[in-house]
Amino acid sequence: MGNIKPVLILGGSGQAGSATAALLRRWHPDLPLAIAGRDLGRAQRAARELGASTALTVDIQRSDLGLPADSGGYSAVVAALWDGRLSGLRYAQDHGLPYLSVSSGLVDIATEVVAGAQRPGAAPVLLASHFCAGTVVLAALHCARDFGRVDRIRIGAILDETDTGGPAGVADLERWSTATTAGLVRRDGVFTWVAGADAETEIASLDGTVLPAAQIAVLDVPSVALATGAPDVRCDFAVGESAGRRRGGAASVEIRIEIDGADHSGEPLSVRRCLVHDAGQRPLTALGMALGVERLLGLRGDAAAPGVHTPESLIDPAYAAERLAEIGAVFADASAVH
Repeated sequence: MGNIKPVLILGGSGQAGSATAALLRRWHPDLPLAIAGRDLGRAQRAARELGASTALTVDIQRSDLGLPADSGGYSAVVAALWDGRLSGLRYAQDHGLPYLSVSSGLVDIATEVVAGAQRPGAAPVLLASHFCAGTVVLAALHCARDFGRVDRIRIGAILDETDTGGPAGVADLERWSTATTAGLVRRDGVFTWVAGADAETEIASLDGTVLPAAQIAVLDVPSVALATGAPDVRCDFAVGESAGRRRGGAASVEIRIEIDGADHSGEPLSVRRCLVHDAGQRPLTALGMALGVERLLGLRGDAAAPGVHTPESLIDPAYAAERLAEIGAVFADASAVH
């Protein structure tokens, strides 16, 4: 890694942050990491387990994060927690460092977009507050690779009720639901808010179990729609008992991906896949974050240029699919499930 400075992970001892750090350590054994958490002892334990890592506490109420001026500096800032004051982003911009966030969601990204637009040359800002930090978007784009024209995309996620991402994940969901209970879809090319009965639907698990679902406000809809040009896009979410727990095992996650359109010769084409991970959403979220860090720093491809980015604007879906297979995710045929 030469003289690369540590990646500062805010919330690095939490579920998403620690799993991301573990992936980065596996991929890049010499990449230094700085694990920042509210509980210094917990951060120190995480750092010891990772190796080549340091532990520290930060104050996200301060624009300088409470870090000493002689701290030695960092190579990137990862916000694996909700940072309502945007202290992490401001610190990254002030020091010209790549920044990644995953907790804003569609309803909260306005402040990050404005901050990035006001200082476009300061640093690359990766907004990865999609479901599973953009991994689902990349999976959908991978499934759409053989299409010449995409007419319709439906993503249906089944999340186990015991797999909501820990205290930070629960807090994010509560904050988003306070902002809006409506869902965002694209219909006939128009991005549209839907609520009440219009947002209600069902999702079928691979084992045939049907769960009630709803459309919610997620960044996945505009990311997938604008990347493919599909005029009709929706993302449905169901929370309940997952197939993994129904089998007596751990909480699993299923993401059903349905795509309709035409191939490059104009012939009708449909794809029905289901992205499954037996360990739930955490590995997928960590993967999305790790892929983002890798790309921001130029550890895979060129380093990202300053400006505002989304996962699909930086990360190759085919490469993401390879990494998905490495962490135990499977693309199953869902054509027989309705």
